[in-house]
Amino acid sequence: MSGLGWLEGEAAALKGQSLWRTSRTLTGASTATPIVELDGERLLLLCSNNYLGLASDPRLGEAAAAAAREHGVGSGASRLVSGTGELHVQLEERLAAWKRSEDCVLFSSGYLANQGTIAALVGRGDAVISDALNHASIIDGCRLSGAEIGVYPHADVAACARLLHKARAAGRRRLLLVTDSVFSMDGDLAPLGELVPLARQHGAMVLVDEAHATGVLGQGRGALAQLGLEGQVDAIVGTCSKALGSVGGFVAGSRLLCDYLRNRARGYVFDTAPPPPVLAATLRALAILEAEPALSERVCRHAQRLAAGLQALGYQVMRPDAAVVPVLVGDSAAALALGERLRQRGVLALAIRPPTVPPGTARLRLCPMASHTDAQIEQVLAAFKAIRDEAAA
Repeated sequence: MSGLGWLEGEAAALKGQSLWRTSRTLTGASTATPIVELDGERLLLLCSNNYLGLASDPRLGEAAAAAAREHGVGSGASRLVSGTGELHVQLEERLAAWKRSEDCVLFSSGYLANQGTIAALVGRGDAVISDALNHASIIDGCRLSGAEIGVYPHADVAACARLLHKARAAGRRRLLLVTDSVFSMDGDLAPLGELVPLARQHGAMVLVDEAHATGVLGQGRGALAQLGLEGQVDAIVGTCSKALGSVGGFVAGSRLLCDYLRNRARGYVFDTAPPPPVLAATLRALAILEAEPALSERVCRHAQRLAAGLQALGYQVMRPDAAVVPVLVGDSAAALALGERLRQRGVLALAIRPPTVPPGTARLRLCPMASHTDAQIEQVLAAFKAIRDEAAA
């Protein structure tokens, strides 16, 4: 008898709570263009993290193809064995300069970057203080570290201060404050201007995850740049898989920090190095972003237009600080139904449900791209209006 007999009951329970998930297969030339094809339907894509539209930019494809021809399609080893090539070094140097840091360490994903860095900086006898709405990769990194974990209510600076004071008073060896800059599901900006000096008062290290701010805020350099906080945090985590249109993660900071991570971050030491085509595509994306700052301005303008239009229609929308526009629904089944009604009107925006968001806060997470036209943004608003009017009839 199989030991997995319990799975049937668990699956049934998830389905009964409208929490069962299945992946949807997009077809066609690209899955990250404004118009995608799903089950034979052409739909306007509004749930991608491809904020600047670079994932489908032919210039990135050309760079990746050229790198594949010259360097091959795989790296063949971990970075500390024989997996480091000239493109790895070039990209780390380029990202460090972009983030105004001494050095940078590449990881295969932002998830690995958070996990590896947190677990390398703190452990047993230490404390890590984390925002309640931090990304799962941060949460998992905190758990894997073995450090005492203090979680403060979202963006609550006073509560964060109490946890830092408590940890210091308890004699914890090292303290680490970790937060997203732009939160992935609420789209708001952390109170970094208060959190960073607070951490310094308590002698705590600071790690800021700029995944949803890199390429979008601060002329593309992130929220820390926008807020004038560059050089004031210990570790900046970022991703290449969102606004930069490629894949991978990185940590920028001092040269000593980065060299330490190269020795102690398990997601770097034991993982196969990112492949050359990905590195070349990311390098090209950074060049485009630097030459075309209007891309960042355009996606933020789209997000503001969406939020204002939806609020005017009576939807509960959180104010976007970057390019994430959450439309709060509450009930998971109702969020699924709203997503389906949008699909019937030509818009693909999938429901986000627990455990990705807290219970009772299911939502549609709208993400415009710089490659959307103004007319396409108005098409989305028209679809929401039609749904509202139909419900009121």
